[in-house]
Amino acid sequence: MLTRYRFSAVIVALTLCWVVPCAQADWTTRLKDLLGSDSAAPAVDALSQSEVADGLRAALGQGVRNAVAELGREDGFLANADLRIPVPKHLRTLERGLRAIGKDDVADAFVTSLNRAAERAVPATGEVLADAVSKMSIEDARGILNGGDTAATDYLRRTSHADLQDRVRPLVDDAVRQAGVTARYQALLDRAGPAAQLVDTDKLDLSRYVTDRALDGLYSAIGAEEQRIRANPAARTTELLRKVFAR
Repeated sequence: MLTRYRFSAVIVALTLCWVVPCAQADWTTRLKDLLGSDSAAPAVDALSQSEVADGLRAALGQGVRNAVAELGREDGFLANADLRIPVPKHLRTLERGLRAIGKDDVADAFVTSLNRAAERAVPATGEVLADAVSKMSIEDARGILNGGDTAATDYLRRTSHADLQDRVRPLVDDAVRQAGVTARYQALLDRAGPAAQLVDTDKLDLSRYVTDRALDGLYSAIGAEEQRIRANPAARTTELLRKVFAR
C-alpha cells in the first residue's frame, strides 16, 4: 500500500506528464521508479551484465580458435589472397625485375618461405589470446557490445599485442630458419645481380617483418569472425551467443 508521500509523488509525476508532453516510456519509467521494485533491479542488471561479458568472451574465443586454426596450417596465409604475406616493400622493385626476366620461381620461393614461417608461428598465439579473452571485464564487455563491428578484436589487439610479439618473435626466428627464408632471400639478391646493391640489407629484419604481418593477419581473421557473429545469427553457435547478440 502506498504511503501518503509516495502517493503524492505519483500524483505529481502523472500531473507533470499530462501538463508537459512526454513519451509513454518516460512516464512509465518514472512511475515504476516511484512505485518501487528497486530491490530486484540490481540483481537483474548484474545477471545481464554477466551474461553479456560471458557471451562476448565466448564470441571472441570462437573467433580466436577459428582464426588460429585457419591461419596456423599449411597454406593458411599463402593461399589466402587477402592475408598472404608479400615481399617487403623495399624489395618489390627487385621482385618485379626478377619476374620481368622470367625468374618467377625465385620470387615465388621467397614469398612462400615468408608465409610458411607465419603459418608455423601462429598456433603458439592461442595461449596468449585465450588469456586476454579470460581477463575481459564487465566494463570492457559493455564497451565492446556497444562498439563497432570489430570492437572485441580491437580490445584484443589493445590488450595482448605486446605479449603476442614477445611470444611470437622467437618462434618466427625459428620458423624463418626452418622455412628457409634467409636462404631464399639470399637467392633473391644473388639472382638480382647488380640491382641488389641498391637494397639496404641492414634495414631488413625478416623476423620482425613476418611477425608483424602474421599478427596483422591474425587480427584481421578474428575481426572477420567477429563481424560474422554479429551479423549472421547462424554463426552464433551457442544459446548464450544467440541471447547476447540478439540484444
